[in-house]
Amino acid sequence: MSEVTVRKQRPKHLAINEIRLPLPGFVSILHRVSGAGLFLMLPFLLYLLDRSLGSPESFEVFSAVVSHPLAKLLLLGLLWAYMHHFCAGIRFLLLDMHKGVELQAARNSARIVLIVSLVLTVIIGVKLW
Repeated sequence: MSEVTVRKQRPKHLAINEIRLPLPGFVSILHRVSGAGLFLMLPFLLYLLDRSLGSPESFEVFSAVVSHPLAKLLLLGLLWAYMHHFCAGIRFLLLDMHKGVELQAARNSARIVLIVSLVLTVIIGVKLW
């Protein structure tokens, strides 16, 4: 056989929209995104903490900021990011200890992370507002 017939034709451009990412990969990407989002929003959260603890006047500023609908939506997103990052972090710690590394167990734990983080976000979000 010649080298031309053995060589496989490879695509020159990767079609991102055709790639189907498995659920554990999706959870892994969301874990990284939620961690980055929490890190980038840390100054805003520290500002809110400072306004809430400073004085009665600064607490009024805190109340005004937090009562705005966009701020509530942002805080709800940050709450989900924290819950997802926490639950996925526990999953990755268990995977590092070689617990649940089989294919079906990994898929189930990824599904559990998504469900638990969303349920906790709804429960805590309703309690806060």
